Amino acid sequence: MKQFEAKNVKIGSNEFAIFPFPAFRAANLSGELLKTAAPLLVGIVPLLRSDEDISDFGAEEIRAVSDAFSSFDGDAVERLLKKLLIDGKNITVINEEYPDGERLTSDLANEVFCENVQDMYLLALEVIKLNYNGFFGKLTNQYGGAAGRLSKMAQSVITENST
Repeated sequence: MKQFEAKNVKIGSNEFAIFPFPAFRAANLSGELLKTAAPLLVGIVPLLRSDEDISDFGAEEIRAVSDAFSSFDGDAVERLLKKLLIDGKNITVINEEYPDGERLTSDLANEVFCENVQDMYLLALEVIKLNYNGFFGKLTNQYGGAAGRLSKMAQSVITENST
């Protein structure tokens, strides 16, 4: 059964076993995910329609991305991260301290991600990719080259930070 098959990912010095959300939980979270991410998407999607290379973006494009990020609500981001990473009890951490694995809790997340908050975002991205895997492919198909390059850049960051 898919729901009981973990996807293992290595991020930093930790390995994580991520189990998929039940279908109704994933559907419920999709609303919050979209609500939280919508301001970012509104700012970025027009840029994805462009065939320009991301490195060629000028001040206007950079301002649009900056404005999209500035609309993020810290409390909403924290709530979403807790729902993605902790509330579902769907992630196990495997590291030197927990070689047999330990369920990710708020306290453990605070310890694992202390001074490594970027790894928490990378883990959240992996959870999103696992549970909403069609989204990224459809985005790339719909918005073409720039979306593909953005996806490749994100993947290279994940790979770089996973080693």
